[in-house]
Amino acid sequence: MAFSISEKEDTIIALATPQGVGAIAVIRLSGKDAIQLTNAVFRGKDLEKQESHTIHFGTIRDGDTIIDEVLVSLFIAPKSFTKENVVEISTHGSSYIINRVLKLFISKGARPAKAGEFTQRAFLNGQFDLAQAEAVADLIHSDSEAAHQAALHQMRGGFSGEIKNLRDQLVHFASMIELELDFGEEDVEFASRQDLHLLVEKLLRVVEQLIGSFDLGNVIKNGVPTVIAGKPNAGKSTLLNALLNEEKAIVSDIAGTTRDLIEDEINIGGVIFRFIDTAGLRETTDTIEAIGVSRTQEKMKTASLILYLFDLSDTDLIEINRDINKLENLGVPFVKVANKIDRANDQFISDLKRNHPDTIFISAGKKENLDELSHKILELVNLDKFKTGNTVVTNIRHYDSLVKTRDSLLDVLSGIDNEITNDFMAMDIRRSLYFLGEITGEITTDDLLANIFSKFCIGK
Repeated sequence: MAFSISEKEDTIIALATPQGVGAIAVIRLSGKDAIQLTNAVFRGKDLEKQESHTIHFGTIRDGDTIIDEVLVSLFIAPKSFTKENVVEISTHGSSYIINRVLKLFISKGARPAKAGEFTQRAFLNGQFDLAQAEAVADLIHSDSEAAHQAALHQMRGGFSGEIKNLRDQLVHFASMIELELDFGEEDVEFASRQDLHLLVEKLLRVVEQLIGSFDLGNVIKNGVPTVIAGKPNAGKSTLLNALLNEEKAIVSDIAGTTRDLIEDEINIGGVIFRFIDTAGLRETTDTIEAIGVSRTQEKMKTASLILYLFDLSDTDLIEINRDINKLENLGVPFVKVANKIDRANDQFISDLKRNHPDTIFISAGKKENLDELSHKILELVNLDKFKTGNTVVTNIRHYDSLVKTRDSLLDVLSGIDNEITNDFMAMDIRRSLYFLGEITGEITTDDLLANIFSKFCIGK
C-alpha cells in the first residue's frame, strides 16, 4: 500500500467506529483541508476560527437539507493523531446518515481512506515509530488483560525504547570503525576492540532475552492452545462445557461420541486459552473415530498445554502411569486431572495422591474444584516475567529481525576474535544496525509498510 506524493496530500475520510446501527458513529477526516471541508457543510460556529481540541455542536447540511445534528471535534496540526488537521464528526448511528455524510464529503474533495492510512500517516509524520504503530492494531484487537497490557506497553514506547538504546550504543562504535577506515594507512584505532567486544556481549544478552520472551508473547497475543486429552468417556466434553458454562460439546455415555476437534476460547486470569476437546485416545476399528484419534495425537504434539483427564472410577494406577510416561516423552507441559471424584474409591484416591501429588481432583459434571484447576493452568503459563513489567515480544516480524540481529552480532564477535579487517567488521555492524532499524521503521520498504498497514481496519 505505497502512496504517491499527491495521495499523501489528500484529505482522507472514513468511519472510525464499527459498521452497523448504533447510538452514535464517528467519522474521521485527516489532511490539510479537513477543517475547511467540514466548515463548508457545517452550520454552527466558524470552525476555522476555533482552537484545537474543542468540540462544537451544529448540523451537517447538503445545501439547505439538514442531514444530522452533530458534534465536531477539532484537532489542529500538529496536535493530532496524524500530526495533520483532524476532524472527528459524531453523528447518530444510522447507516443512512453515515453514508450521506461520507458521500457529501467525498463530493467536496475528500478521499476514502485506505486500510490503516490514518496510522500510516501518523508514522510517516513522526508521531511514533513502526513498532508503536503496529501496537495500535494489537491494542484494538486485544481481547484479554495480558494482550492489552503488552500492546499498551509497546504503543507507549517501552519496546521501542529498548531497541533504540541498543542501536544508539552500536551506532557509536560503527562510526568509530568507519572513521578508522578513513585513516587506514595511519594504523590508528578509535574504537577499542575490547570495549566493542564487551558492548556486543551486553547487546547479545538483551537481544537473547527479547528473543526468549517471544514464546510468552505469542501466548499473550494469540492464546494458549490447550488440548483436553484422555480415554473416551473420561469427561473431556463435560469439562469443556463446564469451563465454558455452555453446552458446546455433545455429552454422552456412548464411547467415541467426540470424533472431531471442538475448539473454544476461555479467559482465565486475563489470559486467553484456546481449549480443544478431542476424540478419546483408544484403539478403534471405527474408521471415522480413528481419524479423530489421529488428529488428537497431532494436536497434542503442537499444543502449549495438555490437560490429561482420566476417570477415577474407570482407570487404574498402571494405566495412568503409562499415559503419563507417554506425555512426558512428548515434552509438552501437562496437568494431571482426575475426574469424577464423586464416584471414586477412597483408597484409590489416597494411592494416587501419594504417587502423583500434583494431581488436580475435580468433578466436571458437578463443577467441583474447577477454580483449583484454573489456578494450576495459569501457573503453568508462567506470567511472572510479564507481570514484572519486562518487555515481551509479541510480533513475529520483530522476532525475526531480532534473530537476524543476534546472528549479525555473533559475526561481529567472531570478527573481533579472528582480527578481521575493519571493512568486514563494519559490514557486520551495519547489518546488525539494519535489522534493529527494521523493527522501529528506521529501515523500511514500501512493501513492508503495505503489508503492515493493510492489516488495519479502514478507520484506523
